Amino acid sequence: MTRHALSRDPRAHWFLLSLTLAVAATALIFSGYGRHEIAPTATPSTTTCATEPTVSFSGGPVIRQSPKTGGVETTEMPGDTVALTYDGGPDPAWTPRLLDLLKSHDAKATFFLTGTQAAAHPDLVRRIKREGHEIGSHTYTDANLAGLSKPRTNLELSLTQNTLAGAAGIGTHLLRLPHTTTTGTLCGSQWEAARRALIDGYVVVAADGPNRSPQRGAVRQFVGSPAAVSETEQLLTAGGAHDLTFTSVGHGIGMAGATYEVSAPARWRGAAVVGAQQAARGFADAMTWLLAIAGVITVLRLVMLFTVARGHVKRVRVKRSRRRGAPRHPPLTDPVSVIVPAYNEEAGIEATIRSLLASTHEYIQVIVVDDGSSDRTFEIAEAMQVEDKRVMVVRQPNSGKAAALNTGLAWAHFDIVVMIDGDTVFEPDAVQHLIQPLADPRVGAVSGNTKVGNRQGVLGRWQHLEYVVGFNLDRRMFDIMECMPTVPGAIGAFRRDALVGVGGVSEDTLAEDTDLTMALCRDGWRVVYEEKAIAWTEAPATVEQLWKQRYRWCYGTLQAIWKHRRAVFERGQSGKLGRRGLIYLLVFQTVLPLLAPLVDVFALYGLLFQGAGQALVVWLGFTAIQVFSAVYALRLDREKFEPLWTLPLQIFVYRQLMYLVVVQSVVTALLGSPLRWHRMQRTGSATDTLERQPAG
Repeated sequence: MTRHALSRDPRAHWFLLSLTLAVAATALIFSGYGRHEIAPTATPSTTTCATEPTVSFSGGPVIRQSPKTGGVETTEMPGDTVALTYDGGPDPAWTPRLLDLLKSHDAKATFFLTGTQAAAHPDLVRRIKREGHEIGSHTYTDANLAGLSKPRTNLELSLTQNTLAGAAGIGTHLLRLPHTTTTGTLCGSQWEAARRALIDGYVVVAADGPNRSPQRGAVRQFVGSPAAVSETEQLLTAGGAHDLTFTSVGHGIGMAGATYEVSAPARWRGAAVVGAQQAARGFADAMTWLLAIAGVITVLRLVMLFTVARGHVKRVRVKRSRRRGAPRHPPLTDPVSVIVPAYNEEAGIEATIRSLLASTHEYIQVIVVDDGSSDRTFEIAEAMQVEDKRVMVVRQPNSGKAAALNTGLAWAHFDIVVMIDGDTVFEPDAVQHLIQPLADPRVGAVSGNTKVGNRQGVLGRWQHLEYVVGFNLDRRMFDIMECMPTVPGAIGAFRRDALVGVGGVSEDTLAEDTDLTMALCRDGWRVVYEEKAIAWTEAPATVEQLWKQRYRWCYGTLQAIWKHRRAVFERGQSGKLGRRGLIYLLVFQTVLPLLAPLVDVFALYGLLFQGAGQALVVWLGFTAIQVFSAVYALRLDREKFEPLWTLPLQIFVYRQLMYLVVVQSVVTALLGSPLRWHRMQRTGSATDTLERQPAG
């Protein structure tokens, strides 16, 4: 098998990604259900009972099904007995204060808890139980059970029971229907909900009206809030003067087992529900913060890119003015050796060589290293060698691109070396512009300006925008910050002694250009960007080819980051690379893309359940930022704005594709799976735009 073959890709990461997204979606749905974002229920109208038939109750607000007759029976509190009941919670603000107040008056009460709050504050549920109070169900989400389907009602009640079992190891027979007060509110659909609960074994607890005298016995209802504490204190103080007994519902009517201990399996099942809800809420909250942080970081990155890009433009203008006046360095005219590694490049190798021979730089040596091609690459290059003596063709067994570059370096005659890809076409003045920064003895390498040649289709336009908006804006920033991590393989100039000083081109990674650039930075050399040195490259024409190319790039970049990770702790030029360049790559090209699928799931959840208007505003804002960035970058590169119409679609499709590439690359790296060099099929279309619509 040749060095260009690709080993079988690992597949386990797709299962892992699908599982992660499924868990994330489930967590968001579970959290959203508990927060009334999914399937919320409406508060019943206060006029409902005026139009719906009312069931006549007598005897009290505690309603249960008779075990003897199967009919409905009601019970009231005995005289001088007040059952204190509280709806909602537990809440960390008012529940502890209320418990302290009840304890100080030696009073008991019944707390009708919602399942979501009980799961969020299980310690308060345990305290309520420990201090001798009763606990009833107020459904899982404080849902209005009237009119709900039986499965939804069962879900609300069973989730609450599971939550109480997981939080305190208890179950309850007591139920207060949300949005009800006295038995007079149990009419129509509310009564139907109450009747179904009675059949299921619940004791439905309503409340007495405020006009009922406590001396006759009463069930008092408070809606959990700070106000309920002060109202309870007033009632307890007044009741003490009349020798009233304040107790719970079950104790007041002599009902044993209103709250009961559950079995160990029920506790385990309940603990799982509580843990799942806490994890779901934590995940949803974390995603909210993550989305906000990611948005802030993205905006800061754009601000930094624009600021630095403007600084780069000003610096370029200063350089040009100096050249027109009294330049610091005279124009560099030293001879140049250009190394062209080629493997099965018959479609474009002739155009590549001819573009180099047409260079305005007079002294040039073109070294074509045929890396064991199986097509006509060698024959075409050899014919060019016969035609022009500046061309040298070297043939070697297939050994990989890094080895081919090192072979070319060994045959290079001159001290300035330019490295390009076998499908790249240079502008006539590209070499001359590219080598000028090397007049500064501190500069060891120069990155040129790579442009996409075959940009006619949608995929080509997307890649064109990526090169201009992403790569070239980043390179301007890296140039100013002196932390350039990559001189692209398509166009780069190097000092020969700098290359020799780092041992040539390393074969340790699949991103040999990034690895080499980082090595030069760590060796103390500056790496700069020359935007006027333009080379045209052929971008992948299919999604499959694009995937393979970016997969290798991303995987190789991860290898290079890991290889040069110690640069973060070093000083000088190496430290700038480490603390600026590597951290930037890690955050914006690894961490954020890894989190992007989760962010997309969260965004979809927001679109479906948190308001389409809000999601639309966020998307429009994000798109506007992207469009503004693209306009600015295209203007800097003197490109037309025509491809901008594809940008919104790029956000939906191309961005996700690149994120998935990062996911696959990271998982491959973590699994330690070997990934070997592979190349895309060339069509010789690098000059399409150059022929139809030259830049500038």
